[in-house]
Amino acid sequence: MRKEHIFAICAYKESPYLEECIQSLKKQTRKSQIILVTSTPNEYIKGLCEKYGISMFINKGEKGITQDWNFAYQCADSHYVTIAHQDDIYLPEYWEKVYRHIKNSKKPLIAFGDYGELRNGSIITNNKLLNIKRLMLSPLRIKRLWTSKFIRRRVLSFGCAICCPSVTFNKRCLPDPVFKDGFRSAEDWEAWEMISMKSGSFVYVNDVIMLHRIHDGSETSIILKDNARKREDYAMFKKFWPDPIARMLVKFYSSSEKSNEL
Repeated sequence: MRKEHIFAICAYKESPYLEECIQSLKKQTRKSQIILVTSTPNEYIKGLCEKYGISMFINKGEKGITQDWNFAYQCADSHYVTIAHQDDIYLPEYWEKVYRHIKNSKKPLIAFGDYGELRNGSIITNNKLLNIKRLMLSPLRIKRLWTSKFIRRRVLSFGCAICCPSVTFNKRCLPDPVFKDGFRSAEDWEAWEMISMKSGSFVYVNDVIMLHRIHDGSETSIILKDNARKREDYAMFKKFWPDPIARMLVKFYSSSEKSNEL
């Protein structure tokens, strides 16, 4: 029988924050199995898996962000899976709250929630970027709108307000793979856009349920230092808007994203 839910941690090289992420998953009030996937196996990762009794899966195929996420998705033998990012922290009631919302929804596709940030050891729950994203997601505070394709696509048409590591996927209703290869920064936004066209619910937990770590070594911080982000954002806005509006939105969006830099 498939398990109810699995946290699939994507681990890369030797993150100093990986153990803290594992510990946060171990403290969940509603228990789930935890697995770890990596394309860079090493003694550090292996040692943490042994310490906490976690099964490790090695991606021996093509390497990359989307490839690792899809591999994690495939390795999770469960109805629901959360692809946990190695630097982030999941609050103790993450899965309990997500599960409760899922059970009160009609054909859930994905479930996600509000989040805070970890910066230099401090927890940040209010800043420009977080407040903009909460405003964008505000229509989904109304439960009856969770099944509206029109509403979810309008939300996505102004940017990617859904925090990727906060997302739980319902594998019974989604394709495999979920993520397409090609983007470095907008691969999650592209996936939400694809899923938004399917019948079912975008389940929104209007609560801070996890903490996303901002640091110089994160992939987001690295991408923001080159032009990859703007090119990909433009490609995504073009899925919703004519060219002049897409270009205007890229300028506004890239300005708001600067708060992701330290």
